[in-house]
Amino acid sequence: MVKQPLISIILTTYNRVHFVEEMLSCILKQTYTNWECIIIDDNSIDNTKQVITNFIEEDNRFTFVIKPNIHKKGLPSSRNIGINKAKGDYLVFFDDDDYIHEKLLEICVKEFLNDKSISFVHYQKKPFTGVFKKESFKNSLNNNKSILEGNIYEKIVLRQLQIASCTIVWKTNLLKENQFNESLMYAEEWECYSRIFILKNLIGLKLDSILYFNRKHSNSNTGEFSNKNSIRINSYIDAHTVVSNLLVEKNKMTKLLKNFFFTQSYLLNSKKIVNSILQKNKFEIIKYQLFRIKYGVYAFLKKNKLIKQ
Repeated sequence: MVKQPLISIILTTYNRVHFVEEMLSCILKQTYTNWECIIIDDNSIDNTKQVITNFIEEDNRFTFVIKPNIHKKGLPSSRNIGINKAKGDYLVFFDDDDYIHEKLLEICVKEFLNDKSISFVHYQKKPFTGVFKKESFKNSLNNNKSILEGNIYEKIVLRQLQIASCTIVWKTNLLKENQFNESLMYAEEWECYSRIFILKNLIGLKLDSILYFNRKHSNSNTGEFSNKNSIRINSYIDAHTVVSNLLVEKNKMTKLLKNFFFTQSYLLNSKKIVNSILQKNKFEIIKYQLFRIKYGVYAFLKKNKLIKQ
């Protein structure tokens, strides 16, 4: 009989008592049952503790941790606490206000057991607003899948391959070795996963099945970034700076990636994003200045509708 691997579910929460109960109920409905769920509460001031305690009393696969004050507030440190406590062979992050397909864990474990070479399984998500309609589960599964290998890091950095924490199951050791940057308050997922794929030559599997359903909020981190929140903007700049520096350090900065960071530097008005590129030689400085001029002209013409979209 094949041993059933343990999956560690990391669930972070903060003042979401009106949603977290729904997510915990989804986890209980999983057809794959060999899991542990580590819930990290960032010191909620609502009734979250009581709701979660009720679940723990009914099922000891749930573990509840109230974040000690010695840790930074925010999602990265909460997830790192969960990573450090995880005992599973595989690890996945869920958000406290979303819904998951009942076969999510079963499908991913099956793929890991079928192909020992893969280090992650990536599936799709679908957003919803308001009340979740369980009809969304219908027709969300299919058999389409493909291997991901080669220069995955380039697609991750360029966001051509959209991997969110809630849409990927990892071999746990990858996150044990590469945790979230706790100084970042936005784009921390992108920085962490870019870093993993830059440092590791991994093989994974992409599923076309929609297994995750994420709730859209106007007061989310993404919403705050769109509204020019300075903390989110500065974190976004710092995340791009860290990734740019690592690419230069590991000699993996391609021409395509260089243009990407030049663009981000221009749009965010932050030269530090590309400092490590410019320090290589004086020709890079010239290229950067020319890029800023050309991009500035292009942006002006586009804004004034003097060129076709």
